[in-house]
Amino acid sequence: MGQFVEGASRNQAALLPECLEDFIAEDNPVRIVDELDLASMGFEGTTPAITGRPSYHPAVLLKLYIYGYLNRVQSSRRLERECQRNVELMWLTGRLAPDFKTIAEFRRSNGAGIRNVCRRFVMICRDLKLFTQAIVAIDSSKFKAVNSRDNNFTPNKIAKRQEQIEQSIQRYLDALETADRTQSAEVEAKTERLREKIETLREQMRDLDRAGELLNDLPEKQVSLTDPVLVGYNVQVAVDTRHHLIVTLEVTNVGSDRTQLSPMAKAARDAMGKRKIKALADRGYFSAPEIKACDDAGIAAMVPKTQTSGAKADGRFDRADFIYIASDDQYLCPAGQRATYRYTSLESANLLETHTYWSSACPRCPLKSQCTPADYRRIRRWEHEAVLEAMQHRLDRQLDAMTIRRRTVEHVFGTLKHWMGSTHFQTRGLGHVAAEMSLHVLAYNLKRVIRILGFADAMRAMKLTGA
Repeated sequence: MGQFVEGASRNQAALLPECLEDFIAEDNPVRIVDELDLASMGFEGTTPAITGRPSYHPAVLLKLYIYGYLNRVQSSRRLERECQRNVELMWLTGRLAPDFKTIAEFRRSNGAGIRNVCRRFVMICRDLKLFTQAIVAIDSSKFKAVNSRDNNFTPNKIAKRQEQIEQSIQRYLDALETADRTQSAEVEAKTERLREKIETLREQMRDLDRAGELLNDLPEKQVSLTDPVLVGYNVQVAVDTRHHLIVTLEVTNVGSDRTQLSPMAKAARDAMGKRKIKALADRGYFSAPEIKACDDAGIAAMVPKTQTSGAKADGRFDRADFIYIASDDQYLCPAGQRATYRYTSLESANLLETHTYWSSACPRCPLKSQCTPADYRRIRRWEHEAVLEAMQHRLDRQLDAMTIRRRTVEHVFGTLKHWMGSTHFQTRGLGHVAAEMSLHVLAYNLKRVIRILGFADAMRAMKLTGA
């Protein structure tokens, strides 16, 4: 081969076998995985049975999964193959090579333990003083479930599919009637196939009828046959704005974010070990009761108000054009008139107590055409409106709050989805998916800590904290 670098002969015998330790560099992340102390985390099988065949220790299987998720190898079958050929995994597991069923069963049966390990690593980050700013950005993203759209049904999809089946049945019936007028042997065989197709379509109609009955009992009016959730999951995370570490996560099958702000913010506060924190979120999280719940818990929420004003869209005065005078409990309108308190009502939809104001000068006001088409411009004020006004004041003082939110949390979802590939999850069911997402978050946080502290300091921290 001339001047090229040549490899060793495959038939060359070694007098002394190589040591696995020699193949693992001192700064290899697998060494940090090996330092994780995984005892008493809620795993099954930590105490082996006296009789029966020995099992694998949960720590071995968990380290195998953490290594896999660090290196974008999430499939149990691929992990089985890697155990047999990957030198790093041979070093990590001591040359153990569990079969894929054992590997998959561990993830399926130890969801609580896996989530505990993820929470424990966040506590390690807290002990390392990585959450000093006490500011989190909260956001969500949709992740595809192990489900196809063809196995997901809504009332509209059922009606459309039933219409298509009825048309197909009628077409086959017409063909069957034509075939009955001919008595050749070939037509008899075709007639039998047509009857089978018609029966198959009628069975599909019965399945759709059953799916429609299920939808009547579900508030979300949607049912899936493969994975009993939506076509995807709504994954909520809270991310530290300084180091971009994921502080807490929650996997839900609720498509809206309206009710998620206070639960996520409280969970983030507890995980960071703080009494008070700031929580940044986008307009999708704006909900007056949720913001009040955050305020009661010592959390300063910063969420832009949703733009739902029909008056502004029509070119009339917006609610923001009316100035509240707290000392008099009145509103000052753009025409300089006072809108006084009239009555209190309770909104039945969300049980919000609101006060209603209007001015007696509305019918004679020269600006009425710019204000309201009704006789009076009614202004409604929530009983805890001061909480929303205080939040708006915080947003006005920190104009870059939403920019910080965006650059903190959105790239996290992009990174996780890039690691996952086109098929986001390997498991089915909310509990199993939550455990799988915890493995992704643990791998993400572990990589972030290594980058923040450097390998040597991260290794030392794992040893000192008894991770």
